[in-house]
Amino acid sequence: MHNKKKIIPVLILLLCAAAVLTGYRWHQVKQESTPYESTDFAMGTYIQQTVYGKKGEAAAKSALSKITGLEDRISWRMDSSDVARLNEAAGTDWISISPETASILAMSLDVAQKSDGAYDPTILPVSSLWDFGGQNQHLPPKAEIEKFDAYVNYQNLRVDVKNFTASLKMHYMGIDLGGIGKGAACDDAITAYRNAGAGYGIIAVGGSVGVYGSKPDGSLWHISIRDPATKDSSAGSMGQINLTSGFVSTSGTYEQKFTKDGVTYHHLLNPKTGYPENNSLVSVTVKADNGALTDALSTACFVLGTEKGEKLLSAYHAEGVFINTKNQVTVTKGLKSSFQITNSKYSFAG
Repeated sequence: MHNKKKIIPVLILLLCAAAVLTGYRWHQVKQESTPYESTDFAMGTYIQQTVYGKKGEAAAKSALSKITGLEDRISWRMDSSDVARLNEAAGTDWISISPETASILAMSLDVAQKSDGAYDPTILPVSSLWDFGGQNQHLPPKAEIEKFDAYVNYQNLRVDVKNFTASLKMHYMGIDLGGIGKGAACDDAITAYRNAGAGYGIIAVGGSVGVYGSKPDGSLWHISIRDPATKDSSAGSMGQINLTSGFVSTSGTYEQKFTKDGVTYHHLLNPKTGYPENNSLVSVTVKADNGALTDALSTACFVLGTEKGEKLLSAYHAEGVFINTKNQVTVTKGLKSSFQITNSKYSFAG
């Protein structure tokens, strides 16, 4: 089994308000403009937070606590988690799970159904063979991939959101929520900011980002999209999305990969084949009002390709940015006015 890690593909640019004021008003603005910043590690990736306001530190700490709690419930690597227990009970009976786990599983199933399995939460039997990001990442024998890919089928996952129970129909099946969990973590963090009374803030959990509140000067949040061609040690950006609120998640071939006999294999597997999807895309970024949804959709859209991916986004009233191997960029209609290319080697497709 492996520990998937997403190198953070976004560069967060925070533009603070500038004011020339005196007395108490200046003191108030200065306090509001001084953020609490933290970098932690959970869910197999880095958690970066920048939170403003008098309750900024408390909000950030509350958010981290919620994220680690979420990991304890949905990580298949945690023996006592809901997902680990569900995997252990595969092929037997329904088990009780937390309301949040039930909600995330239900969303996973919905995206799986609408994407015709391009995103599939039951990918674990195959993804564990590759061990991307682990100590033994390698190209599995074709026979093994074919054998275990037979157990990847979201239709055999059943979730009861009213009674908070779930089951896997067949032995050897397994749930891996790595493709939705980091977005869900952003959801929990924004809720924590709101409940703690934070002024405004931003969080990045691996490839997922969530923003909360409005800046005092009314300026937009600027979320940069990573240049897929750059290395982790010197990651650059190719464009940026300007938004007032919401969530953004990116799935890219640069995140986890290895090369064998001159062929590079990345972690974005097609659930129907068990192999990395090779459709000329190198990165997909999705913007929506729900973090978990953006995370699952970015994976699904990558596997589907640009044309089918755009249709899927439309079904969820979400927006996206697709980048292919020729450095051509396709942006959905609703995002064109708030997205801009900042790297001259990229251009709009068509």
